[in-house]
Amino acid sequence: MKRALVIGASGGIGAAVQEELVSRGYAVSGLSRSGDGLDVTDADAVARIMGGLDGPFEVIFVAIGTLAAGGGPEKSLQAIAPAQMAQVMAVNAIGPALVLAHVERLLPRQGRSVVGVLSARVGSIGDNRMGGWYSYRASKAAVNQIVHGAAIEIGRKRKEAIVAALHPGTVDTAFTADYPGHDKVSAAQAATNLCDVMERLERSQSGGFFDYAGREIPW
Repeated sequence: MKRALVIGASGGIGAAVQEELVSRGYAVSGLSRSGDGLDVTDADAVARIMGGLDGPFEVIFVAIGTLAAGGGPEKSLQAIAPAQMAQVMAVNAIGPALVLAHVERLLPRQGRSVVGVLSARVGSIGDNRMGGWYSYRASKAAVNQIVHGAAIEIGRKRKEAIVAALHPGTVDTAFTADYPGHDKVSAAQAATNLCDVMERLERSQSGGFFDYAGREIPW
């Protein structure tokens, strides 16, 4: 039986992806802050918990993130609060980087494997036409760069590994509860979409940024 690992399995999208992978025949392990003490802003905790895992996992999905770290997304430069911005960056960019540092050894040495990292379209610099949301946008742009670099590094030793940043669309979870005006998909549908994309990605697409339909998003 193929194995999968979901980081952030207690969140709306992470939990749904875990269920979807189980339905596709994977033996799934899930990690979260609430269930396992995996605080991705704590390098020691990440090293301890990730270091205790035994692979290989054919699929690893990183579903960690925060929107505004207790505040609200900034509508102007004047609204930026340094401590809040630093916390958003710590969770959305540094956290995934710390996790990805442990991923290579958990992937199979031979055969196809996929690492999907949850990103967001608003992290696209080329697609930014409205401004605002500075901390969230910047953190997602940063994690996209981290994913791209990780794909290069991991690919040197895991030749068939695919590492990609994935945009799930606007998903109906607690994360988006304060934004009722947006068209949303259920977490279950988002998980189906994301798993479909991960199944279809090719090795040549490693390091890319894709939406829930597998379409490439500009950096």
